[in-house]
Amino acid sequence: MKSIQISLQMASSVKEFVNIVQKYAFEIDLRCDRYVVDAKSILGIFSLDLSKPINVEIHSDDCEELIKELKPFQV
Repeated sequence: MKSIQISLQMASSVKEFVNIVQKYAFEIDLRCDRYVVDAKSILGIFSLDLSKPINVEIHSDDCEELIKELKPFQV
């Protein structure tokens, strides 16, 4: 498993983020404080506190391409 921190401040960035992660078959979770949601769920993401940095937990060791695509969101 790999983990990175991102920021999703605007609704348009949430939509763009979900479009990216939906292309990958492996599981991806978002963790904010004690809450964990599926990164492929727009409603789940909007239930998080988006004013804080969010941890992306990627449940795969072969995820370099995904990490490259998520660079614009990293903090």
